[in-house]
Amino acid sequence: MAKFAVGDHVSWNSEAGRVAGRIIRVHRADFDYKGHRHRASRDDPQYEIESDKTDHIAAHKEAALTRIK
Repeated sequence: MAKFAVGDHVSWNSEAGRVAGRIIRVHRADFDYKGHRHRASRDDPQYEIESDKTDHIAAHKEAALTRIK
């Protein structure tokens, strides 16, 4: 079961420091993103997140994310 859902506000670490954004999609199966194959499953989903400050979209596993209240 996914810990996060579409619309949740989360943060994660990036090369530029802590970044925040909203989840726009939950992947529960393997998918291609930015030229790379990302592994995901129902038990270990990955999330597409749109940055709050830019239009950048990132893909991360659940363990990399922290919910923002």
